[in-house]
Parts: sequence; structure tokens; C-alpha cells
Amino acid sequence: MIIIKTPKEIEIMRECGKHLARILNLLIKKADIGVGTKELNELAEKEIKKINGWPIFKGYQGFPTAICTCINNEVVHAPAIPNRILQDGDILSIDIGLRYPAKPARCSPALPSGRLGEGGNGMITDMAKTVSIGKISHSTKKLLSVTKKSLDLAIKKIKPGIYLGNISYEIQRFVEKNKFSVVYELVGHGVGKKLHEPPQIPNFGKKGTGPILKSGMTLAIEPMVTAGNPDVVVDKKTNAFKTEDNSLAAHFEHTILVTEKGSEILTK
Repeated sequence: MIIIKTPKEIEIMRECGKHLARILNLLIKKADIGVGTKELNELAEKEIKKINGWPIFKGYQGFPTAICTCINNEVVHAPAIPNRILQDGDILSIDIGLRYPAKPARCSPALPSGRLGEGGNGMITDMAKTVSIGKISHSTKKLLSVTKKSLDLAIKKIKPGIYLGNISYEIQRFVEKNKFSVVYELVGHGVGKKLHEPPQIPNFGKKGTGPILKSGMTLAIEPMVTAGNPDVVVDKKTNAFKTEDNSLAAHFEHTILVTEKGSEILTK
């Protein structure tokens, strides 16, 4: 069942989304040639702690860091571990989630007693952006531009009464029109009370299929696009998903509220 959020929950998600967007922008400003992903993770944790939030990815199914930092052929779920230094010509995807406000965790075995965690009445938002590090090629710029544009187009289509499949169709149509591929094995999702809620939101689909959108739904729409074929594999060292053919990948994501008249981007 897709959870319809209450007005109070939506207001908390708005505040959460504003904090998350600000923090991600700080990370993007810091991301540069010679910077390590560990440094970005430390900044994310510092900023989240300031607002009494919790980095929702950290400890989730054993994930070790507050942010995902995918470089070049990595699609999602690359941890921000030491000794990963950004190079000229890289592209970097930063994926970050926040529970706000956070209260002391009550029952999460992954977190020491008394630390801020998943407990409490806070709500969750989730977002991602892919950026260039130094100079990148025209074709790589196009990959980033098309991926972002596919998200923008999908958001514009969101309104009550339409099928979720229409949104997935719009992403796939635009990406494939521009000679790129959508990843089939990874999907967007509902978000709010939990990091992953129903429904699953693939980046491919048919019009007139799937659940019908209603006001009060909150959705994490996240196109994941590759410059080559759509197949992905799991890196045995990092557990990150990466392209099977080593082609470049881009990832953009916003948390979206379905409103009575259309949609609202909560992560901005």
C-alpha cells in the first residue's frame, strides 16, 4: 500500500528536504580534483549532526557511510571509503538521504545505544546529483544533461489521477531518444516514513500501467542512465552497482510530493 502522508508529515518532509538540498550543494562545491570521497562523507556527517538529523544510509543493511559516491562507471551504492580520490575528467554522483529530526535509536542493532538513529518521529528525504570533476568530454556532458532532463520531464508529468507507468515511460522515452540506456535492475521508490516504501518506480514502462497517483504520496524519482548498455554488475570489493560494459553512468534524484494540482519538489 502506498502511504499517504499527513499535512504534518509533509511539512516535516519539506523542512527535511531543504536541509538535504543545502547539504548536497555544500558537498558538490567541495568535490574537486584531489578531494577524497572520505572527506565528502565527513562533511556530510558534520552538517547532518548540526541540524539534529541522521544520515539514513549509514547502517542501512550494513552500508558503512552517510553518502554514496559513485565515480564514472559506478551507478549507485558506492560507499565513501578512504583512498578514493577524485581525478580530472571524472564524473561523480553523490546520493544522500536524511531522517529529520532524529531521536535516539531504540531498537536498531546497527547503532550504539544513545546515538541518533532511525527512531523517533522524523521523516526521510532522498536525493542525488551527478557532477563533473575538471574537464569532461562533450558526450559526457550530454549524458549528465539528458539524465537530469529526464528527471525534470518526469516531475512535470506528475499529478493526481495519472498512472505511475506514465512517469516511467517519460524517462525511458527521453533517454532512449537521446541514444542512452536506462538501468532496468534498479528503481526509484516511495519515501517518507521509511527509506524504501511502496511503490517501486522503474525508469522504464508503459503508459496506463501501475498504481494511480494520489495527492499526499511522496516519491523518490531517480533516473539511472548509462552511456552504453543497461546491464549492471555488483563490484565484489565495494558492493556498488556498476555498468557491465564499463560505460559511464549518471544518476539524478529528487523527493517529490504529489499535490492536488500537480507536484512539488521537496529536495530543493
